[in-house]
Amino acid sequence: MRGGELDDCLRDCAVHSGKLVGSLDRRRAELAEQLRKLLVVVSTTGVTAPVPAPPGGATALLKRAVKGAPTPPGGIGDDLLDALLAVASKALECGYDDELRLALQISDTVLVQRKNSRAGWRLRARVLEALGEEREAVEAYARYLELTTQDGFGVAARIAGLHRAAERERELLDLLRHRCPRAAEFAAGPATDVWAEGLALHALGDWDAAEPRLVGALLALAADEAPVADRQDLLSQYLDLLTGVPGADPAALGEAVALYAEQRRVRMRGPVADPTFGGVHWIGLGEFRNRIAGKSVCLIANSGRVGESAMGGEIDGYDLVVRFNSFRIDPKHTGGRTDIHATIHKHGFNWDEPVTTRLVFGGVSGDWKHSLRTRLVPGAQRYLGDESLRWPVRNIGRLGSDVWSGIPTTGFNMLWLLDFLDVSPKLDLIGFDFYESGAYRVPEAMKLAITSVHEYTSEKAWVMDRAQSVTDMRISLR
Repeated sequence: MRGGELDDCLRDCAVHSGKLVGSLDRRRAELAEQLRKLLVVVSTTGVTAPVPAPPGGATALLKRAVKGAPTPPGGIGDDLLDALLAVASKALECGYDDELRLALQISDTVLVQRKNSRAGWRLRARVLEALGEEREAVEAYARYLELTTQDGFGVAARIAGLHRAAERERELLDLLRHRCPRAAEFAAGPATDVWAEGLALHALGDWDAAEPRLVGALLALAADEAPVADRQDLLSQYLDLLTGVPGADPAALGEAVALYAEQRRVRMRGPVADPTFGGVHWIGLGEFRNRIAGKSVCLIANSGRVGESAMGGEIDGYDLVVRFNSFRIDPKHTGGRTDIHATIHKHGFNWDEPVTTRLVFGGVSGDWKHSLRTRLVPGAQRYLGDESLRWPVRNIGRLGSDVWSGIPTTGFNMLWLLDFLDVSPKLDLIGFDFYESGAYRVPEAMKLAITSVHEYTSEKAWVMDRAQSVTDMRISLR
């Protein structure tokens, strides 16, 4: 591990916060907000009111707060841990070198404080993978799996994908070495210089002299265990050049491209039997409307109240049962059937549970598409919502942040969509108390924070304004 001192980590977080002032990058703006929340948590630790900022700004405030409020004997406090992990997650999403280094420092600090933190090991693995240090990433992922009984984030598939990708990359390099024996003369590197010589010779039209140097540089990068991104970039460039060489052997070129494509694919989503999602049928807004028209619908909250409801039989009596994100099945209380699974794209809980229809919600199109490619389980759904159903409140309802400032929850997106379509004769919400009774989720998801970016109060007001009847367990909108 690279350090791990808590006060150093907090000081660096404060310094990084200053670097983000005025940033127009959306992800960096979100990171800045999480850093601000971290500052608040640290400044209030162990005191009854926020500590006023002393001379020296945020850095001095962080140092003063930490010195004045030692962590409990068991290690770093839960609030501070959650705040650090939130910062690291946003730093990882940024993807820039400075932010990746900050995320790695946070993961090291968390693991020094709590050596068996599942979230810390998974964070470390994700950061190492982003940095291209796959061997260390696999070790961290494996440690995470040792500490958990529920693989809700698909870590086992991630490890399998990285192993398979490494095998295919080695096969590709062996193929290139066999095709170009002279590459061994240049495999000692330095890779950057050898690659530049190869490109210069190619530009002069001397492919016979260029290719051994290009392949030699690729072999040198692999031998040095260079970051994956660097290896992938040069492999891609080499294959692009090779496809333009007159008289290239089509069979050998096809084999090389196939190996390259497979190692890229399994790095992205792990090895799957059917990369086309098992013949899933994509549906848009109109077809989804037709599939629910005339049917009674119940939406089941992931609330503690549902987990003690004894309403399982009644829930299963509806035509369509809708569940959300990391729902937990207990036939006596929650019912046993799921017809529609509505989930945010960021988590992988229950994506392997067989359902008729799966709607995946997400605010950013590119991130949403990436999650579909990496998380969907072939054969686990018959129908899958297309991009017209990606973000109902914003994209169909046109409720921008000026009208609805909070990020709409998965439940509210689903409920809003059903209310908008208005084709269900019975539309009931079961156990919706907006987390007043706590969460009832699959065990692995129980430690996920109830995030503050959602406006539960506004969502509750929207529901109650439209309610036709209300009991302790049921809110009927139709």
